[in-house]
Amino acid sequence: MKLHERAASELLADLAGGKLTATEITQDFLAAIRARDGKVKAFLQVDEEGALAQAAAVDAKRRRGEPLGKLAGIPVAIKDVLCTRGTRTTCGSKMLQNFVPPYDAHVIERLRDADAVLIGKTNMDEFAMGSSNENSAFGPVHNPWDLERVPGGSSGGSAAAVAASAAPLALGSDTGCSIRQPASLCGIVGLKPTYGRVSRYGLVALASSLDQIGIFSHDTTDAALMLEVIAGHDARDSTSVNVPVSEYSQSLNAPVRPLTIGLPVEYFDKGLDPEVERAVRAALDVYRQQGATIKEISLPNSTHAIAVYYVVATAEASSNLARYDGVHYGYRADKFDSMIHMYSRSRGQGFGPEVKRRIMLGTFVLSSGYHDAYYVRALKVRRLIKNDFDAAFAQCDVVMGPTAPTPAFKLKEKVADPLQMYLSDIYTISCNLVGLAGLSIPCGFTSAGLPIGLHLLGAPFSEEKLLRIARMHESATDWHRRRPVL
Repeated sequence: MKLHERAASELLADLAGGKLTATEITQDFLAAIRARDGKVKAFLQVDEEGALAQAAAVDAKRRRGEPLGKLAGIPVAIKDVLCTRGTRTTCGSKMLQNFVPPYDAHVIERLRDADAVLIGKTNMDEFAMGSSNENSAFGPVHNPWDLERVPGGSSGGSAAAVAASAAPLALGSDTGCSIRQPASLCGIVGLKPTYGRVSRYGLVALASSLDQIGIFSHDTTDAALMLEVIAGHDARDSTSVNVPVSEYSQSLNAPVRPLTIGLPVEYFDKGLDPEVERAVRAALDVYRQQGATIKEISLPNSTHAIAVYYVVATAEASSNLARYDGVHYGYRADKFDSMIHMYSRSRGQGFGPEVKRRIMLGTFVLSSGYHDAYYVRALKVRRLIKNDFDAAFAQCDVVMGPTAPTPAFKLKEKVADPLQMYLSDIYTISCNLVGLAGLSIPCGFTSAGLPIGLHLLGAPFSEEKLLRIARMHESATDWHRRRPVL
């Protein structure tokens, strides 16, 4: 396996043993980006000069014998929805194409403290609205396993960067599927921590009660290491929960026994691709062989999750995006006749079609006469969905199923049909509505060579158990070792 195809934990071992330097690793990944990203288009910005300077500083600290952070010398790609001091943060939108934050997001501060090398900002669906990464104002990202297909969204750039071995680790955000679905479609690990586990300070908001920052990696060991770095309380985020951070990587190889896996009957209904179902059931057999009990459960209100999500998420998006008016923030139109005309032209030109669609939906469900009928009712059903999961976790350790109903679909295949695009998230949305921990791991490939993901859902703040359960499958298979040929 080539240097840039290796996992972060393997690179850290060679760094500690003196076999590699941070500069050598960074140079190799930068070369991989130059060679591959013209096809994949995962990155919006690559900071070669800054990355090499960070790597050189890590090497100098190592030579002096100074203490090093947990990710010292490891390149990390950053979804362009996270504020980075002095570097453009565009959210994949014309609206913010020239925005340069004066501060770092909390997770960026944590990565800098851990001596990680921030290698570049990755492409994404505009303002994190999408499931295919085709909504970016700067063009779509291509799936490294098949360049004619989508990588998933909205964190498709970060997922594609890791899958293409252009970065060993990446950060994304997940509001309904945006880490786990692209991880599934790109054949890598995607972790959405519990809501409140990772500070959202410096994350440009889509839907504040649903957004959570998370991780892309090649395997669960790397995800555990990364979570140790970015998790923890932050007083600047009022939703950040003060729960101790475990040494996730230290307990990773301790299997969960006895293990009861809940299998929702609703996740194996019509719409599920037969090859995806076969791969998921084969993954369940791997657990069965390790002594796990598979228990059929029901999440009856999960059938309403899509409807609830697209009321709650669009309502919150409408509110959050009101600030981009051409005065306080964002793009301003060149020509206008009045203040109202300036607002409408700036927002009309600055936002893309999907963002406009969701703003209009959200404004409608919050409007007078419709607020109770739609938004308040959606909140009530959201509570029922939570009750279903509470009952499920009372009788099982983890809930499992497919991450996405299909493998990666072709570019432009669903652009003209928003409903079909929204249904790509049918298995992942409940996790955000309830605030659970969610994880997607690779569990097979279709006959056409497209990756398939297994979705694991855990109770709030159960990341340690969830990672251990995922590691049980990973240790018995080699799906996570496979890399696309580019």
